Formats: sequence, C-alpha cells, structure tokens
Amino acid sequence: MFNTLHRSPSGDFAPRQRPWARHTFAIFTLALTASATSAIAQTSVDNSGDLSRAKSIYVQGSWAEHGTDAATVGVTLPWKEWKADLWGGQVRGHWDLYVSRLSFDGRRSYDSTWMFGVKPVWRWRPDAGRSPWFAEAGVGLTYMTDRYITVHKEFSTSFNFATHLGVGYSFGEQRQHEVQLRVEHVSNAGIKEPNPGENFVQIRYGYHF
Repeated sequence: MFNTLHRSPSGDFAPRQRPWARHTFAIFTLALTASATSAIAQTSVDNSGDLSRAKSIYVQGSWAEHGTDAATVGVTLPWKEWKADLWGGQVRGHWDLYVSRLSFDGRRSYDSTWMFGVKPVWRWRPDAGRSPWFAEAGVGLTYMTDRYITVHKEFSTSFNFATHLGVGYSFGEQRQHEVQLRVEHVSNAGIKEPNPGENFVQIRYGYHF
C-alpha cells in the first residue's frame, strides 16, 4: 500500500516504493546527528568564546522541481588564520565536505543517487564580524555515484560543479548554533552536453564545537 505508480519509457505504469526509500535516509541522518550533537554538547569545554567560527557538523534538506529532494550531512573546517575586511564587515572562509542522498522521478531502474561534495566557502558578517547575521557564497566539486537522470532532464556527467548563495543566523550563548537558507545550482558548466543543471532551495542547521 506504500507503492506509487510511475510511467516507464514504454508508457506502461509500474509500482515504485518511493516514500520509504525517499525518507529513510533523512530520518537516519537526523537521528545520528542529534546523537552526535548531544555527545559533543556534554563534553564541550565551558568558555565564553565565539564558536561560530569553529568547525561544525550539520544536516540539510534540499528541494528542486518535479519531485527531486535530498538529505545531506556534512562538516565544515574553518580557515583559522585567514580573514579580510569588506564593506564594514569581515570575511572568513571554511571548507565544506558533505554527502547527500538525492531522490527523484527516475527514467531508469533507479530513482536515487549518492552525491559527495567538497567546497570552499566565503562567509561575510556585518559589524566587523560581530553580527549574528551572515551571508555566504561557495563553489565546489561534486561526484554522483549514478548520473542524475530523471523523467524531465538528464545530466551527462557524474562530476559536476555546485555553487550557492546563502543567508543565515547564529544563536546560542556561544553562537554555537546556526540556521541557514540557501539556493544552490548544480551543473557541469557546459563541459559536456546535455547540461540542463538543477536548482535547489536548501535549509540547513549546523552545530559548532
């Protein structure tokens, strides 16, 4: 009773077990991250420092058109010595390393793929870096274990570029928590055709330690 119907290339309808396959990974990663966050919180050193510039772990949900979505877990590793002043604020950078599980209306026998990514990110905070608000941008590389081939579009490469813009807010006694709204574009930058690209709206929660 959990099956849905999809149209095969021949035009016939066939059952596909989508709901559990689509959401099991998200539930698992959320539970795993919650457990890790709790353990870290219990062992954190009690100090008054600003943790918003420290390394972090995060979970993220992503949504695109035509039923595509993704669940992501990742870590950020700060560039501790690098910073720059810009427009009355401060820019700092970090590496973002992550793994995502994409689910979509597949045109082949599968309707999901794993995506691994690494991305340098530049984050700007107003008020000389003291503001809890921030904006950021990044561009990096991704690899999909299976090419992204849906009933609406087809990626020609497993390696692609991912670029994003985001805004966020840090909170907590040491600004160890953050939430972020992002828009990300994934494509191969025209290296090989077809290259339709995909745009995602993303919501992220991160914990710094």
